[in-house]
Amino acid sequence: MGANENSSAKPRVRPIVRIGIFLISHSNIVSLICFLAGVLALLLLPVLAKNTYISENALMPGSANNMLSTHQVSDASKFIKDLTDLEFRSTTSPIESQKLIAQYMSALDAEVTFHKFYPQFSQFHPPHFFTSSDSGLIAENGTCSSFGINTIGIIRAPRGDGKEAIVLVTPYNPNKVGLGEAVSLGIAYSVFSLLSHVTWLAKDIVWLVADSQYGEYPAVAAWLREYQAPVFHRVDEINRETCNASTTFNELGQGLYLDGKLNSDFRRAGTMAAALVIKVAEQGNQYEDSLNIYAEASNGQMPNLDLINIVNYLAVHKQGLRIKVKKMWSLLDSRWLNALGVIFESLGKIARSLNPQWKFGIPATEYVEGAATLASSLYYQGLGVPTGPHGAFRDYQVDAITLEISPKVSLTKVIRRDEFILRGGRLIEGVIRSINNLLEKFHQSFFLYLLTSPSKFVSVGVYMIPFALLVAPLPILAAYLHANASNSTPQIPSASEVDVRHKSWKWLNSARKVLVTHLWGVVVSLLPLVLCRIPNTTLTLNFVLWGLLSAFSLLILYLILGCPIFEAAGSQHEKNKWASLKSVTISTTFIGLSLMSVINFATAEIGALLIVPICLLARPLKLDIQARSWRTLLRASCNIALGFVVFPPISFVLLTGAFEDFYGINVGDYWNWVESLWAWNSATYLYVGVVHLPCWALCIHILFHPC
Repeated sequence: MGANENSSAKPRVRPIVRIGIFLISHSNIVSLICFLAGVLALLLLPVLAKNTYISENALMPGSANNMLSTHQVSDASKFIKDLTDLEFRSTTSPIESQKLIAQYMSALDAEVTFHKFYPQFSQFHPPHFFTSSDSGLIAENGTCSSFGINTIGIIRAPRGDGKEAIVLVTPYNPNKVGLGEAVSLGIAYSVFSLLSHVTWLAKDIVWLVADSQYGEYPAVAAWLREYQAPVFHRVDEINRETCNASTTFNELGQGLYLDGKLNSDFRRAGTMAAALVIKVAEQGNQYEDSLNIYAEASNGQMPNLDLINIVNYLAVHKQGLRIKVKKMWSLLDSRWLNALGVIFESLGKIARSLNPQWKFGIPATEYVEGAATLASSLYYQGLGVPTGPHGAFRDYQVDAITLEISPKVSLTKVIRRDEFILRGGRLIEGVIRSINNLLEKFHQSFFLYLLTSPSKFVSVGVYMIPFALLVAPLPILAAYLHANASNSTPQIPSASEVDVRHKSWKWLNSARKVLVTHLWGVVVSLLPLVLCRIPNTTLTLNFVLWGLLSAFSLLILYLILGCPIFEAAGSQHEKNKWASLKSVTISTTFIGLSLMSVINFATAEIGALLIVPICLLARPLKLDIQARSWRTLLRASCNIALGFVVFPPISFVLLTGAFEDFYGINVGDYWNWVESLWAWNSATYLYVGVVHLPCWALCIHILFHPC
């Protein structure tokens, strides 16, 4: 009776616990299956992509007829002619073109103002990494005479209340106005001229002519800082005192009051609903007029997909433009990718033969192009660097894209140029009219997505599956290694309770080593702050100094914290330390990748593809060589190859060569890339320094562990 009661009182193991025990006990095969499934799911994303659609019904693109006529085009053509004629006058100063633009804006009864800004030079500010690194002060290598002047025109909406606005941006260099920049100004002027007298406008229109002599992005970002967050503190007084001798801007303002229509103070409109950056490529497309869309902002931020959808719809169905997005051109000729596309196409045919409702599989050529576009979208989102001045708007949660229109033939022919302006102007008019219909901000469609073509996308719910499968083996293998390391410890029958407690916490020694290595990653990330202050250095020298100081700092940290790098093989307990170290290493890798996926998914996805294989395979080379079997020798060879490829500078060279070209790449380019990452406050920089590099170093330490 008592035995029956004891047996009935025994707790039953829950199913979820049984599953966990099964996964941990079969961690090797589960890890292999999960990783291969993650790679396969990533390759399947072009097949799983969906057609884009307009989520917000209020947008109604193309529902109204275009109002832009040849009258506005002829005015724009005259504006372009006057602007380009200034280039051929030897006595003309850059201010003359800004005066001309302001005069044309004022003739449309727009509120005209100038915005003076100083160029901001890239500096590394670790405490303000995720905020604006601009202090507002003039840079040390800048002067009071080196400033830019933005010209802004504002049209007040007759049906609006001044609470919302749409922004048009046209970058141009007043020192040398090219034909492409002049035509982009002409397209914006034709639309601005039309909107100055329409009755349906419900949102204010702001036309920002950004002075791009110091770069397109700094000009737009400087205006946005003043528009969104004006600075009222000691910095303004310092700038006024130090630059009191600069009178160029004052002369420009004094000579351009234009019958009282020029405003001396900074003018604002309402909250920005969206922004469009208009550019015209001088090198034409020999086949047809095309439109390139650039959407990536800092840290992988993307505008609402509906904004791209309405541009795509109006450009293709209304203006007959060919839409283009960036592709990884090297993949288009890849034999293995073409073979994979043929396989997926064949599987799709088989699936449809079994059930016509199964819509699996796409043509092989479409799959290859989709994969090339998807790879490019992942790459540029992963960099975390904006692909145009539209990125400055996303920092203030304003949806913005850059539209670069490429003409079929040269724009020197006036008749062809007028036709081009008409098509481009009507496209911008249609987009503005759709945004004007919105009663609230873009919110219906997706903010997290990857493009496989201008009309196809992969949503966050789909592209997170490959990442989840790639990182799923990490916690499973970590649990297995921790349990295996604990069980492999020799048991002493006479051990006291203190000894047992010591054994249960023995992983803290490995955790200390992992912590030291990640602290070293923080030090490595901060070293460029010191190196960039050394005068008269080259990119290659900076990179070499960075490597030497990084190795020296690692040695110092290990010595200070009592974690020897080179250990002598001792007892069996000491020999099994590598398993505990690997368990803690892949645990921190899993945490780092998971956190990075929240900040920038593309960086986490690329990082998982690189770092997860070596984390799973890492094992002391000495053990594999001693075993002398083909399986262990193959694993040792893979570990050596992965240890070489995963090293951040090598990974950078390989990725750059794959996406761009191997020609002309040198070691100094890595330092240049790092500088661009911290200049744009890219979280990818922190990932490489604090997560990827320490995990790589720990895996290399495991490979050469003395067993």
